Amino acid sequence: MAAIRVLRPLRLSNALRITQTSSPNKLGGVRRLATSTEELKKTGLYEFHVKNEAKMVPFAGYSMPLSYGTVGQVTSHGHVRTSVGLFDVGHMVQTNFRGATATAFLEWVTPSSLTSLTPYSSTLSVLLNEKGGIIDDTVITKHAPDAYYVVTNAGRRDRDLAWFKQKLEEWNASTEKSGEGKVEMEVLENWGLLALQGPEAADYLQGLTSFDLRGLTFGKSAFVPMEGFNLHVARGGYTGEDGFEISIPPSQTVEVAQLLSKSPVQLTGLGARDSLRLEAGMCLYGQDLDEDTTPIEAGLTWVIGKDRRETGDFIGAEGVRKHLKDGPPRRRVGFVIEGAPARQGAPIYKPNSKDQIGVITSGIPSPTLSKNIAMGYVQSGLHKKGTELEVEVRNKLRKAVVTPMPFVKTNYYRG
Repeated sequence: MAAIRVLRPLRLSNALRITQTSSPNKLGGVRRLATSTEELKKTGLYEFHVKNEAKMVPFAGYSMPLSYGTVGQVTSHGHVRTSVGLFDVGHMVQTNFRGATATAFLEWVTPSSLTSLTPYSSTLSVLLNEKGGIIDDTVITKHAPDAYYVVTNAGRRDRDLAWFKQKLEEWNASTEKSGEGKVEMEVLENWGLLALQGPEAADYLQGLTSFDLRGLTFGKSAFVPMEGFNLHVARGGYTGEDGFEISIPPSQTVEVAQLLSKSPVQLTGLGARDSLRLEAGMCLYGQDLDEDTTPIEAGLTWVIGKDRRETGDFIGAEGVRKHLKDGPPRRRVGFVIEGAPARQGAPIYKPNSKDQIGVITSGIPSPTLSKNIAMGYVQSGLHKKGTELEVEVRNKLRKAVVTPMPFVKTNYYRG
């Protein structure tokens, strides 16, 4: 059996992202997954949310806050863009991988270059199936040559953990024969994960620690002393703004949330999180990514290490290389849409044509831009900036112009 342990409070290490229970087909229609009859899971902050008048909704198998009190989504969105907001992302799956061949294992199940990654640096990556389709998107943080911290999506928990288990069994059987070291996976059950996001996040957090956060640039992490706690803090997030993601042992999650939620911090829910990430051009698994989509189609070629594109021995390499060589049949692009917002599943057409050439995967009225923005997939050749297409919204065709992403300039801190 593969060495997989499900642990309660132990030690840890970085974080990111969210998911939804719907999945776009190749070029049209949306398949809604059946609603589970199982009881929703709760993060360690469920009671904290209820006490703060959160509107709780089902999301990725969890009861999660959509908004708080009378503060609406647009107001919360604007507060994160101009000040600082706090998100509970404790539904995400946090894991550690350790062992002498941990780097080689993770370079087998992902196409990323991890060998050259420096300690306490992270990279966005993808888990690929045998055809090169995206099982999940993930953030991988290297702590040491034989130790990694990996965060995956809550909605893909069962699929991801089963995949890791299967591949670990194969890997460890192979290394046992060769005499190389095995890899162990440690699931950090019930750990808290908080995202402090916005232009005032650094000033607020700096007031709680003697650690000089100016040395913690985007994509870096460190264990930071904070009012008696010692917490893993990663600079980054899912909003396009400067910010931090803080991983917390279960027994400390509520206290840390209270520490991080004083003025000017505003508790922020899933509603604003979704509009913020779309303005930043970030994908949501289950809408913008799925197992029938390669990273080339999704515009994520950059997560594939340059040294691995031709010779890398990773799962799904053949499908990825075919799209790299021949070009993908479709591409993820952004749109600005006239008249009304297009939602997930809206069909895309060429002007004056009845042939569907794409589908919207995410769409909103942008609170920051006061425009209707969206992302989706279109046939290759129709993906260039300024291309005018049409999207069917409320039984009416609306003009949709292909627009570069992010829609709103990102403000990551790079030192």
